[in-house]
Amino acid sequence: MGVLQNLPVDEDYLHRCLQEMLAIPGPTGFTDEIVRYICRALEQLGLDYTLGRRGTIKVVMPGRDNTQARAIANHIDTIGAAVSTIKPSGRLSLVPVGSWSSRFAEGGRVTIFSGNASYRGQVLPLLASGHAFNEQIDQLPVGWSQVEVRINQPVTCAEDTRALGIGPGDFVAFDTDLECDDSGYITARHLDNKAGAAANLAALKALLDHNVQPAVELQVMFTVTEEVGTGAGSSLDASVAEFVGIDIGPVAPGQNARETGVTLCAQDTSGPFDRLLTRKLRNLCREYDIGCQTDVFRYYYSDANSAIIAGHDVRHALVTFGTDATHGYERTHRDSLLSVARLLLLYAQAPLLE
Repeated sequence: MGVLQNLPVDEDYLHRCLQEMLAIPGPTGFTDEIVRYICRALEQLGLDYTLGRRGTIKVVMPGRDNTQARAIANHIDTIGAAVSTIKPSGRLSLVPVGSWSSRFAEGGRVTIFSGNASYRGQVLPLLASGHAFNEQIDQLPVGWSQVEVRINQPVTCAEDTRALGIGPGDFVAFDTDLECDDSGYITARHLDNKAGAAANLAALKALLDHNVQPAVELQVMFTVTEEVGTGAGSSLDASVAEFVGIDIGPVAPGQNARETGVTLCAQDTSGPFDRLLTRKLRNLCREYDIGCQTDVFRYYYSDANSAIIAGHDVRHALVTFGTDATHGYERTHRDSLLSVARLLLLYAQAPLLE
């Protein structure tokens, strides 16, 4: 494979990008603002890009050999919700955007986006007053039909809510509640997959800062529909031989993922990833002293699958940053994001598999 440059990563830039992205609402279908953010970040790096009709962003960096290409992709859409109905009380029923449990929605602070206006609110269980319902609260089942949005407006009936311009289909975005401290841990909703996007941007910046040209043409994509089961499949060129997705790795009992280092996914719900490409990534981690573990994800889908499902003849692999409580109150560590960025830099310089 030869000696590759183990480039330093601008960690301050990585974490500034993450914090700025986490401040931007972006559930699938409501991604215009986060797309604009990524476009501005690429422009500031001096990179050209193309923008698809649905919002997928694609950067192409020439390599030393441009007869073939490799692609790296991560999604920037998040889970969220939408208004299902306006209840007689004026409160809102919700339908989830993406696959996640209402258990993690309860207590969430949200913004309801309606036309040109937005309103604040909270997601509460149907029985929310301890002094009124006592133990009945604990008897409520878990489900989206068991929660509702209380709007921070003087509404007492459905007509009041409709007068605000709120209606079915309006997007509801959940606050991220970001917290970072000296321990290195990062807790927030929606680390999936804005943390991956931050690592991706930091890797691009390092290549440019140190004037390092990729081994082959490098196509970097930021997709906007992964949380609803699609993603990068339609954005690949025929020249792409290898496709690596960047996403979240579930840290939980029975899983081997960790909140430090890189977690490589050998297999998920769709089946196994390419064995040789996964081994190549693992060897890069070992050779260049990046913490690494391999895992199998039982209930999982990513952009890395979308290329295969779309019929592309590519080797595919999945690189993840280990995160506790995925699609809930997520937590990862700075070390994992730095490790992902370092691996991407090495991978960009390495030759393609034959």
